Amino acid sequence: MKAEQTGKSGFKMEDSEEVAGIGLPKMTFATLVLSLSTSVLVHLGVATEEGGSAPEQNLPMARQTIDILEVLKEKTAGNLTEEEGRLLEGVLHDLRMRFVEANKG
Repeated sequence: MKAEQTGKSGFKMEDSEEVAGIGLPKMTFATLVLSLSTSVLVHLGVATEEGGSAPEQNLPMARQTIDILEVLKEKTAGNLTEEEGRLLEGVLHDLRMRFVEANKG
């Protein structure tokens, strides 16, 4: 199965390999960044399962996961492709803005 997704950053993620035949995408840097960003969205109370209610906010956990992404950015500086760098920077920007909004309420 080969699928291609393009986000706002223009980053293309191909999930051409399924892990252990259970439909998980191949682990790439983009998969890692998007997984961590989804975790932040859950902690901010934004991400929900289909038809489900929003989870309770956990702002300290959201902040910690954003910090993890920032450490990842620092430690990978100079080693990312242009697309990976744009993805990470775009995700961090979006999550920071959402975190600030969540703190206002």
